[in-house]
Order: sequence, then C-alpha cells, then structure tokens
Amino acid sequence: MWQPLRQAGAVARTLLVQAAAARWGVDAAGCTARDGRVHDAAGGRSFGYGELVDDAARLPVPDAAAVALKDPADFRLIGQPLHRLDTPDKVNGRAVFGIDARLPGMKIAAIAIAPVFGGRPAGLDEAAAKAVRGVHQVVTTDEAVAVIAEHWWAAHKGLEAAAIRWDGGEHGSVGMADLRADLDAASRRPGAIARDEGGVDAALAGAAPRLEAVYELPFLAHAALEPMNCTVHIHDGACDIWVGTQIPGIAQAVAAGILGIPAEKVVIHNHLIGGGFGRRLEADGIAHAVKIARQVSGPVKVVWSREEDIRHDMYRPYYYDRLQAGLDAEGRPVAWTHRVSGSSIMARFAPAAVVNGVDPDGVEGAAEPPYAFPAIRVEFQRVEPRHVPTSWWRGVGPTHNIFVVESFIDELAAAAGADPVAYRRSLLDANPRARAVVDHAAAASGWGNALPAGHGRGVALQYAFGSYLAMVAEVEVAADGGVRVHRLVAAVDCGRAVNPDQIRAQMEGGAIFGLTAALHGEITITDGRVAQGNFDTYLPMRIDEVPVVETHLIDSSEAPGGIGETATAAVSPAVTNAIFAATGKRLRRLPIDPAALKRA
Repeated sequence: MWQPLRQAGAVARTLLVQAAAARWGVDAAGCTARDGRVHDAAGGRSFGYGELVDDAARLPVPDAAAVALKDPADFRLIGQPLHRLDTPDKVNGRAVFGIDARLPGMKIAAIAIAPVFGGRPAGLDEAAAKAVRGVHQVVTTDEAVAVIAEHWWAAHKGLEAAAIRWDGGEHGSVGMADLRADLDAASRRPGAIARDEGGVDAALAGAAPRLEAVYELPFLAHAALEPMNCTVHIHDGACDIWVGTQIPGIAQAVAAGILGIPAEKVVIHNHLIGGGFGRRLEADGIAHAVKIARQVSGPVKVVWSREEDIRHDMYRPYYYDRLQAGLDAEGRPVAWTHRVSGSSIMARFAPAAVVNGVDPDGVEGAAEPPYAFPAIRVEFQRVEPRHVPTSWWRGVGPTHNIFVVESFIDELAAAAGADPVAYRRSLLDANPRARAVVDHAAAASGWGNALPAGHGRGVALQYAFGSYLAMVAEVEVAADGGVRVHRLVAAVDCGRAVNPDQIRAQMEGGAIFGLTAALHGEITITDGRVAQGNFDTYLPMRIDEVPVVETHLIDSSEAPGGIGETATAAVSPAVTNAIFAATGKRLRRLPIDPAALKRA
C-alpha cells in the first residue's frame, strides 16, 4: 500500500493547496502544505486543512499517477526514529484494554468449554454452582458452560463446584500419533503445485549425491498476556460489544448472525489488545460471549481463565515437510523439491485466495526462496488435523517454511563441505539484496572468529513479508543438552525504513517470540484434548534466557516490506544451525529437545 497511500496523500495535498491558492488569488506554486496547514510563502498567511476541505472536495480530482510525489530528500518524518504516542498510557495503566471494560450493573462470567474440540456438556451440578457465594446464574450452550457472578473468582469457583461432565464425541481418543500418521501419509502423496520449474525429476535423476529430509513443526498457541474476553449487552433489539479485536467487521457479522438481527444493530466498541499475534483475527470468543449474554439480563463480561485460553486456542498448524535435493560434483544444488503438508488457514478464512489447491500463506517462504535453483518444485498437501482448530499466528507459512528451507540449505552446505555463509552467497548471484543482508550479518556477528568448545554460530536467510533478513545466532550447548542463546545479529532490508525505532522494536520482540517457540513451544493432543494448560506446561521464555538482539538496517529506497513477523521466522533455523555447528547434531523437529543434544 506504500505507493497508493503516497499517491492519495499527494492528491489530497494538491487539492488543499489549490483551494487555498484560489481563496488568496495567488499561484498554487507559491503555496506549501506542512504541519496541518497550507502556507502562502509570499504573504505569510495560512489556512488549516479543516478550513479548506469543503472547497477542496469541489475541485476536479487530478490523476494520481500524474501528481508529483514528495522527494525523499524532503521527508521530515519518514526515516526518523519516532516514539509511539501511546507508550506512556500503556506503562502507567491509563490504556484501556478489552478486559478493562466496566459497565453499570455488569456481571462477570467464567467459561468452561468442552475439553475435546467439538464436544458438549453432558451434565452438571447446577445447585452446587449456585451455592457459591456471589453466583447468580448458570448458563449452558452447545459446547460450553458459564457461571455468572458478581466477580470472576466467584464465577470460577462456581464452575469448579458444578463438576461438569462432558461428552467428547468421536474425537475423544485422538492423540498425536494419529495426527502425525495423517501427515506422514499425506506427505508421501503428490500435492497441489505451487511452483514447478526446470525439470526437477530429470535433474534429480542425474544428480549425485541426493539428500532427503523430513521436518516436523508442532501446533503452537498464542498465549497472549491478556486472556480472551468479551463484554456484551443485549438490549432493545440491539447488541453492544466491548472487546479488543483485530476484525471488528467480522465480529459484528458473527454477533448479528447468532442473534438474528441486522448487522447495523450490533455496535463494536473496540479496545486495545493485550497481545494479538493473529489470535484476535478470530471471532470464536465473541461468539461464546454473545451466546451466553443472550441468556443473561444486563451486561456481562466473559473472561477466560489461562487454562481455557491455552486449551481452546486456534493454533499455528502442525506441519510435516518432505524435502529432496540433488547436488552436482561441486556440491551445488541442481534440483530442489519441497512438499508442505498441513492445515490451510486461507481455505477457511479467504477461500478465494486458494488457487488450484495451493494455500498462498502455506507455501510463503518455500515457493519463492531467495536462492537460484536450476530446477525447483514446491507442493502443498492440505491436511486438516481432524478436530483441532488452526488459525493465524505471528506469521504462519514463513514461521515454518523458513525453518525448513534454511535447515535443509545448511544440510546441503554440510554435504558439500562448505561454509554455511559462503554456500548461501554462492547461490545469490542474481539476488543482490539477499546477498547484502547475508554479508552484513556475517560481518557484524564476527562470522569465522573462533568460539569456545560447545559454542557455535548459525545463519539463516529469508525473503518473506516483502523483506529480506539474515540472522546469525551464537549459542552454547551444555553437556546436559541445555541450550543458551547468547546473541542474535540481524541484518534486515525491509525497503525504506519508515520508523527505524519501531523496526528495531519489532525485530527484538519478534525474535524473542520466535525463540520462545523454538526452545519451548509445543501443543500436544492426548485423548482428544490439549495437554498443556498454563505457563507451567506451555513455557514462556524467562528473562534470563533472552539473548542480546542486534539489528542492523540496510539503507534502501525500495517500497517498505513487513517487519512485525520477520524475525519470528528466521530465529529458529539460525539457532538450530548454530546448534549443529556446536555439536554436529541436526535438529529437524521443533521445539529443541535437550535430550537429543546430551553428550554421551
């Protein structure tokens, strides 16, 4: 949207300047727009933009392509390290998040959802729940039970007292072995073609050696600091909703559909989000709250416990990727195949984007690697994980594909007996932006300098979200297999840096988010239900585990690319490649298992 927004701004500026010049009876060439006002350079006069909008709206709109854009040399804000204006309120507690909603007469609801996805309540002790002091009401829906009370703790204790019995349905015995078997079987069948160039089969047949690998990545939760919550007041044929959501339009439509009222009768009061990461692109929490609120008189705030938040998330998909590559006599790849097997989020969220069976997000980071492969085939094999819901994360396709591609590239470098940085550089002759970030990260990290025993450096390169990133990780692997990441050095070319301060913040936060997943993140299914339930079993990274994160920005005049999810994708392969450098052990599955790294 960089170019369209620049053009829209330039058109608006042109119209405002023309309107001011007409009022003054002067040549528009002598007028300038800045700081919310149009200035007459000769006369020392000015108008605020608001004083001119009516006149400007009546003028003929010029062709956007013909309007002169501001020369980058004249940028006053773009490229400057500006601080966020909302940070003080977030620090001092004045910021209002969804969970902070307060209404007169509001009751609080605690919710228990069927522990097996798709299950339903089979019975409960309503009298015991109501006997808890402060409890007003017990509500059931098709898949959940809620206790309505004066405050959350009473509602929570009421749920415990209710001793709910559940019917798990047909998925009550599903476990990880079943889901893995589904993926493994699918990965052995041809998938939808995302890219097929250069005659892969013939190139593989003539290659020696040929390498094969299977990579496996787990379900991941979001575990945002603010658990899911939603406040609903249904009254007078209308519905008001207070929530922090990334999709207010969808939220409005979902609520209207449940209540059978026009969408314009539903008002979304959107609040700040205490962690989204894609979780709040879904409206399931809003749907639960509306189904509960229509059985309650007055406003009700539904707050999920941490256990419900983790056990009824919509997860980053479980992926299972099968790769094969053929090398020539010098160890360079002559053929590359990558079959991605996993859930398709776009098929549910935006089905029109899925063309010929290929989920564009599912293959992002795989179908357009930065390297020059003479022959390449990338396939997508859609495998929905039976009953487990999947959705967006902080990057979906790239957060698994970059790990797979960069790990396998490292395997090829090892097979060729080549330095990992030099090997990557040899495949980047046609991609100067990619080569530049590799060179910068390698130099800044001290690549090639000696390290103590048990230490290693690893590199990863990616092109995703419209940005290039190279990351070098420096790790230490202890005798017991424990991994400590000491340093992450990133060089990023995200096009023109609009706000360097925010780019660095996103790189640091994204790296920590991705590293948390690489070290600890895994959701597993046992007897149809999620085994993890709080931060004791779904571990966040501790502050003493956080490495130094250095970000180096490559000066660029290209259009801005994405940055919020970029480091999240690159950090895991950089770390596991560093582990290989330190130990000689290749990790093809996440999260990192210290037992696999323990010295004999």
